[in-house]
Amino acid sequence: MVGIIEEWWIRLLAGLLGSGLIAAAAFRARSLSASGAWSAVVMGTGFVALGEPVWFVVLISFFVSSTLWSRWKRKHRVKAMAEAKYEKTGRRDAGQVWANGGAGLALCAAHAIWPDQGWLYAYIGIMAAVNADTWATEIGALSRTAPRSVTSGKPVVAGTSGGVTPLGSAAALAGAVFIGAVAALLLAAPQQADAAAGTPGGGAAAAAYIAAAAAAGLAGAFADSLLGATGQAMYRCRVCGSETERAAHCGSAAERVRGFAWLNNDRVNLLSSLFAGLLAFAIGELLL
Repeated sequence: MVGIIEEWWIRLLAGLLGSGLIAAAAFRARSLSASGAWSAVVMGTGFVALGEPVWFVVLISFFVSSTLWSRWKRKHRVKAMAEAKYEKTGRRDAGQVWANGGAGLALCAAHAIWPDQGWLYAYIGIMAAVNADTWATEIGALSRTAPRSVTSGKPVVAGTSGGVTPLGSAAALAGAVFIGAVAALLLAAPQQADAAAGTPGGGAAAAAYIAAAAAAGLAGAFADSLLGATGQAMYRCRVCGSETERAAHCGSAAERVRGFAWLNNDRVNLLSSLFAGLLAFAIGELLL
């Protein structure tokens, strides 16, 4: 019992140190706001203290890959025009951090208390969805083809909630597969396979993780677009007349033109990722 407590404290301190260094670097690089950095420290420490490496590394893989795409495309004119409509900037705040990783941390805690492989499948689905959505947003903004509404199929202005392009959809699938591949590689090691309760082994297990991530991640990304096109709150600026996700624009309150006031971008991300997690859990139950 003493040994278990000592190991837990070591993991807690290691998580605090590692998460603190990563969050500080992200804050200096302007990838995280102050609130986002503190949230990342709490979240990262929780993942390291409660879960095996696969839980923490998948989270880091999402953050690093998405940040790299964002920084690489930051100065692109088309992307800048699209981002003018977004509620949030590329610098993630606490709301974005918890919307993307909070449900995953809850699953990690559940797995620590009641070990079951289904929790891990659900987590992979959630992270595949948020990664797919982020890659689709970052890369899809560069599409030379005008986005089309996921509900009507009609062309819409770049940056419009619910707008999809072939490039963005391909990026979403790639982002989802990336998360599945990271998880499969981490769980391929014998010690990781033993640590994750009931993990199947061999190439079949790797294929199962990747397939679940691809299916759930892509479904979650399209669910995000559907919610964005239907229920998410959208506003019209009273000054410049542009449609935006922001409740305030050009220094004044904007007029809500559709959607629910409570359903902002962070909550759309959370709901769509939860849907993806449930789908991945169901896929895992079929494959286990």
